[in-house]
Amino acid sequence: MTGTTMPPNPLPRPEGELEQMRRIWQRPRGWRAVTVVNNNHVGLLYIGTAVLFFLLAGVLALLMRTQLAVPDNDLIGHDLYNQLFTMHGTVMMFLFAVPAVEAMAVLLLPNMLGARDLPFPRLSAYAYWAYAVGGIIFFCSIFAGLAPDGGWFMYPPLSSSTYSPELNADLWLLGIGFIEISAIAGAIELAIGILRTRAPGMALDKMPIFAWVMLVFSGMVIIAFPAVIVGTALLELERAFDMPFFIAQRGGDPLLWQHLFWFFGHPEVYIIFLPAAGMVSMIVPAMSGTPLIGYRLVVLAVVATGFLSFGLWVHHMFATGIPQLSLSFASAASMAVSVPTGIQVFAWIATIAAAVRLRPFKLPMLFILGFFFIFVLGGLTGVMVAVIPFDLQAHDSYFIVAHLHYVLFGGMVFPLFAAFYYWAPFVSARALSDKLGRWAFWLMFIGFNAGFFPMHFTGLAGMPRRVYTYADSQGWGILNMMSTVGAYMIAAGVLAFLIDLARNFRPVSESNAGNIWGAGTLEWLPSGPYGTRSIPFVTSREPLWDQAGLAEDVDAGRYYLPNAPTGRRSTLVTSPIEASPQYVLELPGPGWSPLLAALGTAGFFLLLTFKLEILAGACGILAVAMIWRWLWDADTGPIHPPVDIGGGLRLPVSCRGSASHSWWAMIILLMVCASIFGSLLFAYLFLWLTSPEVWPPVAKLPSLAAPLISACLLLASSALLPWCSRALARDKQGLLGWALPSAMLMITAAIILEACGQWQTGLRPQDSGYAAAVYAMIGLQGVFVAALCLMGVFTVARSMAGRLAADRRACFDSTMIFWHYTVAQGLLGLGALHGFPRILG
Repeated sequence: MTGTTMPPNPLPRPEGELEQMRRIWQRPRGWRAVTVVNNNHVGLLYIGTAVLFFLLAGVLALLMRTQLAVPDNDLIGHDLYNQLFTMHGTVMMFLFAVPAVEAMAVLLLPNMLGARDLPFPRLSAYAYWAYAVGGIIFFCSIFAGLAPDGGWFMYPPLSSSTYSPELNADLWLLGIGFIEISAIAGAIELAIGILRTRAPGMALDKMPIFAWVMLVFSGMVIIAFPAVIVGTALLELERAFDMPFFIAQRGGDPLLWQHLFWFFGHPEVYIIFLPAAGMVSMIVPAMSGTPLIGYRLVVLAVVATGFLSFGLWVHHMFATGIPQLSLSFASAASMAVSVPTGIQVFAWIATIAAAVRLRPFKLPMLFILGFFFIFVLGGLTGVMVAVIPFDLQAHDSYFIVAHLHYVLFGGMVFPLFAAFYYWAPFVSARALSDKLGRWAFWLMFIGFNAGFFPMHFTGLAGMPRRVYTYADSQGWGILNMMSTVGAYMIAAGVLAFLIDLARNFRPVSESNAGNIWGAGTLEWLPSGPYGTRSIPFVTSREPLWDQAGLAEDVDAGRYYLPNAPTGRRSTLVTSPIEASPQYVLELPGPGWSPLLAALGTAGFFLLLTFKLEILAGACGILAVAMIWRWLWDADTGPIHPPVDIGGGLRLPVSCRGSASHSWWAMIILLMVCASIFGSLLFAYLFLWLTSPEVWPPVAKLPSLAAPLISACLLLASSALLPWCSRALARDKQGLLGWALPSAMLMITAAIILEACGQWQTGLRPQDSGYAAAVYAMIGLQGVFVAALCLMGVFTVARSMAGRLAADRRACFDSTMIFWHYTVAQGLLGLGALHGFPRILG
């Protein structure tokens, strides 16, 4: 196929195929519309919900700016003000910024890659509903006086039960931990979609920049977000069960929270910025009529930014007394990360300079030019705060508030609004208004600079962050009034955008406004509810520019998979490097299970906050049952024989082993699990480093007999799985029915034996930071064992129902991979709990 540009199906398609495609891919009507799983509809819901949270957080910001407009203002008391700034930061960072860029990817990537949908549509729907339901309930806590008030970073000891005894902090901890799980689910979905569902011929060096960016984004989420999940879990365990992870007097350390939080928190800045930069890299070439200059350098810059961002977390901890060498590394990394960012900026400028048909005053370009101005200023102040002596002076002042907003608002919100205007014709029957859009831009641009630029001077004049009032004698009144006026101008600009949206946005049912920008990427192909009529063969990065007649041939069904060969929704799975067709993937349709599973998950976490354990358990059972339900439907019948996808190609309808998309998803999930375990292991070792005096002598450790028996049980259970695999290959499923339960008993006995061994020494989780860390390690392994047993029961049930066979074994393969990982993690945990203290002793 390489090198050809001829459509593989030159003959007209049979009548009735298109109608069948519309029927199979149609959106549910009426009250069943909430069961939709199509990426375009879920993506729009995702974006709409993220914009809602943006507006809510903006209202909180206006309230804060109104309070600070004049000195000695008593409009808002300090308790409510603390809730307002905590909720503003939390909603903007956790409920708007990351979900918004993830939502844009859910909406755009399948069409951009030439796929019909993402490979796990119900996972996308689950991630959305979990985020929407959990986020809305979390925000509503402010109306009950239960909103968190310890800052969006929730530093202990301020957030400990001693100083925050109410439920406010618990709501933040359980709510945010739950929302981060939703973000990780979305990242896994996007990573598999990018790696395995690209159009034939779209090798890695032909992927759109946005796809590259979202691949790096997914990797960063997978590595970084588990750290904050571990941190929130440990702090909640301390608050609920008095396990002193962060109490210095009992062998804990409050700095542990900062390490865990900022290992997530500073990469998150680039998790937010990189997708926005990816959107800019898509819009600038379309507005210039020229391919992006320096494509390969931009890809390397994106990867380098993702890598360097993990070296910056200490940048937020320079004032905590950490060693000078660590400060030097943090400062160097803070400066080094500006280099790949500069590469992207110069690539955009070079593309504009090489323009064939530059349209600088079209609305998307106006927002891009505004982004250039604001983000570069934010980058300059970022270099300033990378110099530790200056940062010590500006620390926790309004200078940092100004820098943060110049980087995040300028670096993310302006590109996002450019994307709204640029891609509106992709999802709407008509484009948004040019006139209203200009009002929105100028009000936001002028208002932002009028609002946040004075904060640099306010901060240098000594105004600290997070104060709810100030004295007139400080001399900050005029600058604060300017900032408040600017905030209201931003609000007016956003209001103009909302009016424009209400007047002109018409979600498409069949056809959109079309490629009004003359862009060259695949999302602008004619599409319907099924995506593109057929899946093209791609030969360049801008196929609509370089492959003559591509849109017409695709819309006529002359390329791959022009129909529904199995009578169900389907898309192509291609190889991860060269994007060669490998098999046809059948996709699930609408269903209630993702929504109900999300409701159950949200109920589980939120009800735990209010200590309603029985109701929380019922919601957890509902969530597990609904997840089982949708996985049970993953394959509904015998394997379909190979099908003709056009161009003389016949492909299988399923795949197993390392070529399967489900195998790849499980490997990425294990990366998340390894990051969770690594974060907890870091906590265990960090507490040894800071409080070695609370570690017991070797004589008081459990005897080696129990951990050795536990290790043998783990290895024995793992050894049974390959035996079961061979039996399944010979279709001897009777062996599976007793061997797999036996393995479950072994691995459960191993974790119980380890817990009992620690308990019998007299060690209790409330004794010290060391004891808390030991039981946290055991508890994490227990969670994995419980998940593994659920997977084992599910696998045995499928076997008994006749849904498991030598050629239908994805369920078993996923269980076996997860089993081996859990055993390996258990062995490492035993080594850390029993070997490490003895080596030190």
